[in-house]
Amino acid sequence: MTQALRETNFSFPGQTGFYRGKVRDVYFFGNKMLMVATDRISAFDHILPKPIPYKGQVLNQVAAHFLNATKDIVPNWLLSTPDPNLAFGEMCEPIKIEMVIRGYLAGHAWREYSAGKRTLCGVSMPDGMKENDPFPEPIITPATKADEGHDEDISKEEIIAKGLVSAGEYSRLEEYTRGLFRRGTQMAEEQGLILVDTKYEFGKKDGVILLIDEIHTPDSSRYFYLEGYRERQARGEKQKQLSKEFVREWLMANGFQGLEGQKMPDMPDEFVQEVSDRYINLYENITGKSFRKADTRNMEYRIKNGALTALQY
Repeated sequence: MTQALRETNFSFPGQTGFYRGKVRDVYFFGNKMLMVATDRISAFDHILPKPIPYKGQVLNQVAAHFLNATKDIVPNWLLSTPDPNLAFGEMCEPIKIEMVIRGYLAGHAWREYSAGKRTLCGVSMPDGMKENDPFPEPIITPATKADEGHDEDISKEEIIAKGLVSAGEYSRLEEYTRGLFRRGTQMAEEQGLILVDTKYEFGKKDGVILLIDEIHTPDSSRYFYLEGYRERQARGEKQKQLSKEFVREWLMANGFQGLEGQKMPDMPDEFVQEVSDRYINLYENITGKSFRKADTRNMEYRIKNGALTALQY
């Protein structure tokens, strides 16, 4: 039976710290760090009760695929991937904002738009748009990076006024964000996909801005199928998409949107399997590579051995 990795509790020689995020367990070693991509899944800023087999491997390998493909645009934190669920790299001081970029009116932007709003994070959205229409130009709609609870929309002006970054640094972040989105869009089109929206996170090391965390994964991005997009839009049909949005839709259909007083629904095993299959399908569609399932019989032992190998730097 396929096992799923909910969490790790390692203790390594030379370890200087530990942090458990929504989906990753992070181990610190001075100026280096190990990120374990677990099989936890989150939506509406809540961790769902059951882990998803192979999800961590998918996220880790998709992120590495795109980090390696964008080093010419912006330097990043990744040094190696010594295990399918593990990434090893540079320790950075995180910049406490997420650079969200949207090429299409979908997800959160559509929910705001359909509620009558025409400005998001200080950026104007044109009248007369339908759900999943393309914006004239991609828009950047940043969010604060919350340690706990919900991330919140924030404007460029608020970011600078609060001193989260300087005006010059923000301009550099926008430049990197647009460059990464162009590359991601190009790579998606080569696989018959549309990169709808995504987010990037950045940090600093020795005064230099580095791209950190994951990029262009199903947890951080939304993809549509390119074939038939225009026809579906013209007919007012829902778009075929590769993203985590179907998990959010299932939760909303079962009465949960992360709001106070709402109870997290139980996930049937059939739905857990469907989520796993869709993540694997997404990996293959995004990267153009066949997914090779890692051995899950003793995942913690396997991952720890990979970590120990990486730490012999």
